[in-house]
Amino acid sequence: MRGKATPSPASRERIDAAYWWRRRENLIRSGWLVRHLDNDGRGRRMEIYPVDQSHVDDRSITVWYIWPDLVSAWAARDEAMVDEIWDDVITDLDSDYAAYVYVSSVGIGA
Repeated sequence: MRGKATPSPASRERIDAAYWWRRRENLIRSGWLVRHLDNDGRGRRMEIYPVDQSHVDDRSITVWYIWPDLVSAWAARDEAMVDEIWDDVITDLDSDYAAYVYVSSVGIGA
């Protein structure tokens, strides 16, 4: 079985993490992710699931103007900018603002 070594589980995890890190960087650097999310100016649907769903429903909104800034902030790991952009998104919901400040998940119809 010469030349047929199998990486250890720890090595496979590191390889997988490196792959996804590089893929993320390539999608950002190439501009593909922003173009895809912008969808030729039509934006993408975003589904928002609040942490406390007892008082509000899940919401869905089309967002189009945030993607370049959001992807840049995400790439730079700039949490403050992501928070600022998120405030803009939930302000546009015309709902109980406080109910959507903390969410359990966000889905993007990409």
